[in-house]
Amino acid sequence: MGNEQVRELPATTAAPGRSVGGAGAPGTVHGLLHARTDSFWGTLTGRPVSLYATSVLRIGYGLLYLVFLLREFPHRYEIWGPGSPWTPALAAELFDQTGWYSFLILSDSRAYFELCYVLALLTSALFMLGWRTRLMSVLFAAVVASFHARAIFMTDGGDNLLLLMALYLVLTACGRCWSLDARRERIKTARADGARARSLVARDLRAARRTLVTVVHNCGVFVIAAQVCVLYGSAGLYKVQGSFWNDGSALHHVLNLELFQPWPALSHAMDQYPLAMAVVGYLTVLTQVAFPFVLFGRLKYPVLAVLLGMHVGIAVVLGLPLFSGTMIIADAVFLPDRFYTFLPHLLRRIGRRCGVRAPAPAPGQGTGLGSVPSQGGHPDGREECSPVSRPASGHGGPSPSGPTVTQ
Repeated sequence: MGNEQVRELPATTAAPGRSVGGAGAPGTVHGLLHARTDSFWGTLTGRPVSLYATSVLRIGYGLLYLVFLLREFPHRYEIWGPGSPWTPALAAELFDQTGWYSFLILSDSRAYFELCYVLALLTSALFMLGWRTRLMSVLFAAVVASFHARAIFMTDGGDNLLLLMALYLVLTACGRCWSLDARRERIKTARADGARARSLVARDLRAARRTLVTVVHNCGVFVIAAQVCVLYGSAGLYKVQGSFWNDGSALHHVLNLELFQPWPALSHAMDQYPLAMAVVGYLTVLTQVAFPFVLFGRLKYPVLAVLLGMHVGIAVVLGLPLFSGTMIIADAVFLPDRFYTFLPHLLRRIGRRCGVRAPAPAPGQGTGLGSVPSQGGHPDGREECSPVSRPASGHGGPSPSGPTVTQ
């Protein structure tokens, strides 16, 4: 009796929660935007991207700042210490205007300064090695910020980007690969697997923590990539507005500045070829302006190669190694993880050709460095750079072959 009231839904009736031709319809613009939003959200929360790239940034910037502090060790007292022409009183006065702060001005004692310098060296080394990386990343950022603020007029400008990168790396999980933390985590995982089962609440809490860490890490990587794009784009656009860059004479004027002549003979020899210098100047401007627009295609690889050559030239010819090193390391964030996982295979191949036999990987370790981290993370809540091979995903999530930001 009551069954007569039931009628079959028409074929055009949408499923619950989805309207015909609305945001979920795959053949409409709204459907496409909706699909792209889902893909972006899946990329943001699914797995950490560019784990190898952020590890390269950690190693690179830690090593670069360690070498920088060691290089300036004989002059440390005149640059950052109480004996600097930029006295602690002047620095404190500037801090009142800019809001900066440095722990180096807490005391005028030379013993205190020497202690801070030794701790800065130790922090840079431990950050580079990836020991307690979360803590060391915060301390490294504090060290870079304090030394930068203490003598803000004494450096070549490369420390400006290094400071920004140090702050951004605090957000990332830059100790997941190629670090002492990763080694310790692998040993702990091997000992703890199957030893005990966690409660459902504990697993949920670890899953929520893992998702939060993944989101913060991915946002940090995207901010680093955006920072480098803004830097190159703005530098290229500023050059376009300059008359010296327009007529191709910019490098001629730079090569004749005594401030940027560590090798005067080399600078004068290069200045003998004005046509070549003009071509290099135009190529520099074109590459910097085009950089943000070629990141999502294969054209980015020759552009990165040109930028690498440009920074090497700046370091050697103009005597700005800190600036060039900072930029070269920052460019590494745009290389996909599969590039870094291919490097061990390439090194082993070169070693075999040179007659050097590489050590065989331990049982169960696979290829070691030559693997991409798994998407799902460790079943116990940990995520690491482990040689886990996974089948291709069929749910439309991020591809395991590399991070979205570097594709």
